[in-house]
Amino acid sequence: MTSVLHLSDPHFGTEQPAVVDALVGLVRACQPELVLLGGDITQRARSAQFAAARRFVDRLAVPTLVVPGNHDIPLFNIVARLLDPYGNYRRTFGPDREPVYSSDTLLAIGVDSTRPQRHKNGYVSSRQIERVARLLDGARPGQLRIVLMHHPLVAAVESDQVNLAGGRENAMRVWSQAGADLLLGGHIHLPYVAPLPARINQQGTWAVQAGTAVSHRIRGGVPNSVNIIDWAPERTRASVCRVQRWDYLVSANSFVPAAEHELALSRQAWRPVEPDPLGVALGYR
Repeated sequence: MTSVLHLSDPHFGTEQPAVVDALVGLVRACQPELVLLGGDITQRARSAQFAAARRFVDRLAVPTLVVPGNHDIPLFNIVARLLDPYGNYRRTFGPDREPVYSSDTLLAIGVDSTRPQRHKNGYVSSRQIERVARLLDGARPGQLRIVLMHHPLVAAVESDQVNLAGGRENAMRVWSQAGADLLLGGHIHLPYVAPLPARINQQGTWAVQAGTAVSHRIRGGVPNSVNIIDWAPERTRASVCRVQRWDYLVSANSFVPAAEHELALSRQAWRPVEPDPLGVALGYR
């Protein structure tokens, strides 16, 4: 069984210490193979905020794949934004903003969807799309294939259409054709699971969004949350991936299971089926 914990938008600088401690406890209890940290690691890309994020990652004691979000680029420090927008990120997490993790059962590919010149909006270029496709093409049959970026590719509510990454149509089509199983995102502080649009979903690919992990900047009444992804490789044409959302429950001072989704993955014999328009999944309605 392969287990991955997906979190996004911790916004260190606005973190809640009790929630941070609870998340560390969850990771230590679950012992996932990999933690995926999907950007907006800090609130204002300041060195102290990155230092707090680094301490958090070190406490997890689990391999962690990290990509930046728009908040990880200075907003008010114009000189840094123009001359060295990723300076504090680089000094904290290294120069590679598009890391890759590969094991016998897992391939996780990071994509940097941030653009310093675009303020908060994200974008994926043709070069990035082609790079990911090449990596997916080289995946081994027994690997769960995940692409991680900050900006979402699929919206669950109409108001979030403006928050979707530029270049998404081509990215979704090419990555689905190349065999991607899950496309992970954050940015909008709203967790959900949804299929890609049927017109471009070639291989049964799913979009999985994470909420804000530990920040007080929650969206409406949606609590802090993370996703745990479990997958057992099967020697069949189709397999099932389980995505479980864990919400922070104040009264328990811990993360608790809140929703679970069984996603059919079939790269060779998949038929597009349109479930509920919100995917399987908001779980708050």
